[in-house]
Amino acid sequence: MLKCQVCHGKDGLAKLPDAPNIAGQKETYLVKALRAFKAGERKNEQMTIVIKGLSDEDIANVAAYYSSIKITVQVPP
Repeated sequence: MLKCQVCHGKDGLAKLPDAPNIAGQKETYLVKALRAFKAGERKNEQMTIVIKGLSDEDIANVAAYYSSIKITVQVPP
């Protein structure tokens, strides 16, 4: 999870301009996306490096963690 936090933050809010915010994202989407990176179906150099070391259980845990983060959206005045 520490590797994920470098780009996506512990709070799921991107720390780098090219990284997406993943806080509150649907768990099923995150699992599918992470598996696609691992299988080489999605391409991103950094994600490919990070995902290599993750087991299916790790992927499930990462997805569960980031999807559980509650986000609030504020409508501009």
